[in-house]
Amino acid sequence: MQRSRIAVAGASGLIGDALVRSLVADGHDVVRLVRRTPRSADEAHWDPGRRHVDPAVLAGCDAVVNLAGAGVGDRRWTAAYKARIRSSRVDGTAALARAVASLDRPPRVFVNGSAIGIYGDTGDRPVDEDSPPGSGFLPELCVEWERAAAPAEEAGVRTVLARTGLVVSRRGGAWGRLFPLFKAGLGGPLGGGRQYWSYIALHDEVAALRHLLDRGDLSGPFNLTAPEPLTNREITAAMGRVLHRPAVFPVPAPVLRTVLGGLAGDVLGSQRVLPRRLLESGFRFAFPGIEEALRAAL
Repeated sequence: MQRSRIAVAGASGLIGDALVRSLVADGHDVVRLVRRTPRSADEAHWDPGRRHVDPAVLAGCDAVVNLAGAGVGDRRWTAAYKARIRSSRVDGTAALARAVASLDRPPRVFVNGSAIGIYGDTGDRPVDEDSPPGSGFLPELCVEWERAAAPAEEAGVRTVLARTGLVVSRRGGAWGRLFPLFKAGLGGPLGGGRQYWSYIALHDEVAALRHLLDRGDLSGPFNLTAPEPLTNREITAAMGRVLHRPAVFPVPAPVLRTVLGGLAGDVLGSQRVLPRRLLESGFRFAFPGIEEALRAAL
């Protein structure tokens, strides 16, 4: 991509921060959308809770990336927090999509974050972008979240829906909480251990987002997961090898729900998700295997 001006919502999160650093390192101008009062020239205010963003903030941008949303694992899923999770994603996406659509010169591309949670619990059945949504809070949320991006697409803006899996990183998400357990020698299969995990190294997550930004022929949903999902038992065994710690003690589901909060559903559920469209587009993973992804995170 030639030097571009790119607006990023959710720039302080795990993925957003890594993406912004990657873009800035390559010489792109990045506008960070923040909910607080801006503190620097590269920040601009928006209010996702009120579905408001001044279209002037996005004027002149070649791309808009929306990765904003309350963390699903930050606390227990009370009814109030589930409402916050929903509004932070759906309302924020709607605000950005409408603002993009209103511009006389809209950006070339709108990349909107989503999640593989849209498929629900798939057991050992592999699913790809053509598979239907599941049922329950997360699948229904993801469907609504993706639909909120429609105004941008209807205005002729290339719109990409990035359905991210479990990101392998020490700095956040499920792995950010699991690494300390394993380093302390307390790791092992989680729950039954037979559930599939669809993971992706943080490096590959950022590279995939950059790929989707750069390729003008790509639109619609893309699964951002490594090519070969593994069972939790296989993954925890790999963590034991990489960290040189025993990984034989099963972690009961109730303990996981206490440690991970809302993320426990992702960890205990089974999602065998394949990145078919990403691979077909020519994307190549730097860390396709779990041991490679784990070592990259250390």
